[in-house]
Amino acid sequence: MIAFDTNLLVRALVADHAAQVAVVRQLIARDIIFISRTVLLETEWVLRSAYKKNHAELHAFFTALLETDNTVVEDAEAVSHALDWYAQGADFADALHLAACGNAVMHTFDLNFCKDARDAGAAPEVRVLAV
Repeated sequence: MIAFDTNLLVRALVADHAAQVAVVRQLIARDIIFISRTVLLETEWVLRSAYKKNHAELHAFFTALLETDNTVVEDAEAVSHALDWYAQGADFADALHLAACGNAVMHTFDLNFCKDARDAGAAPEVRVLAV
């Protein structure tokens, strides 16, 4: 098993550097690929901010990573929950943070923290603190 950094995942999706894409494809073809949650977090930011990928494209990409046979995503169950909340409009980073909490109740000052998923009853409890 090998681990991928953000730039390899970005190349896999945007295919904007032929030589690097070829290397990524070779690695995918011959190895099991481990992807950490921190790499997912950074990848979402890069793809959204630098490459202007939209919500649907990002959701589809991350969902495909979870479903790919030779890809191991760190804490895949939590990432899957985060993607469910992301599909309902949550910020990707917030959804990953919430999914990582386990049984601990997330506390925040952010009124919009996974709001749509919380309102739908799909996300665990979040306590929004007022000051």
